[in-house]
Amino acid sequence: MSTPALEVSDLQAWYGESHVLHGINFTVNRGEVVTLLGRNGSGRTTTLRAILGLTGSRSGSVRINGTEAIDLPTHRIAHLGVGYCPEERGIFASLSCEENLLLPPTVGTLGGGMSLAEIYEMFPNLLERRHSPGTRLSGGEQQMLAVARILRTGANLLLLDEISEGLAPVIVQALARMITTLKSKGYTIVMVEQNFRFAAPLADRFYVVEHGQIVEQFDAAQLEEKQEALNTLLGV
Repeated sequence: MSTPALEVSDLQAWYGESHVLHGINFTVNRGEVVTLLGRNGSGRTTTLRAILGLTGSRSGSVRINGTEAIDLPTHRIAHLGVGYCPEERGIFASLSCEENLLLPPTVGTLGGGMSLAEIYEMFPNLLERRHSPGTRLSGGEQQMLAVARILRTGANLLLLDEISEGLAPVIVQALARMITTLKSKGYTIVMVEQNFRFAAPLADRFYVVEHGQIVEQFDAAQLEEKQEALNTLLGV
């Protein structure tokens, strides 16, 4: 059996004195799409940030393609082939769309990432807006650019935080097609999603996070039977 792309064991994380993650455990196999579900404040985003060492402090184990990363600095973790798309996107507003795409360095072990031609084929909107400043892009175009920029680096383990949030349905559909395409190319994807309708047809497996712990896990085939439990766990 091949080494999992990501193995998280007893992951604890703090922001200052605030203890946010209380022993997160989950595994993502290579080529899988896995979604972390949960209410706002449950610890899903902190889980992604803790994998990359972006929390105040952390303990436990984070193995990326078999390499222990818990004591590595963030830039070294990125070079293990990890790409992170934060909820705030982080677009450089003073640079054009294409300059944003040309900026990232290469990470990972597979050589360079997607070419500009491949990016523009996947995201025709970005081809049309390639000379536009980041501030002139719509929210949906900014989200496409934020994901496309990661694909340029050669990262093959993608951590995507709420990429569908607040976007028009046509953009959400484009992002869903993108995830399907990336999965077919062998990428491994961990998504934090509030939009269950977006995540449900895309993910192979689901983990539910509550109070900084995994409280439920199931695969796509179990979605229907888990619906009632999910309504309870995710309801406001």
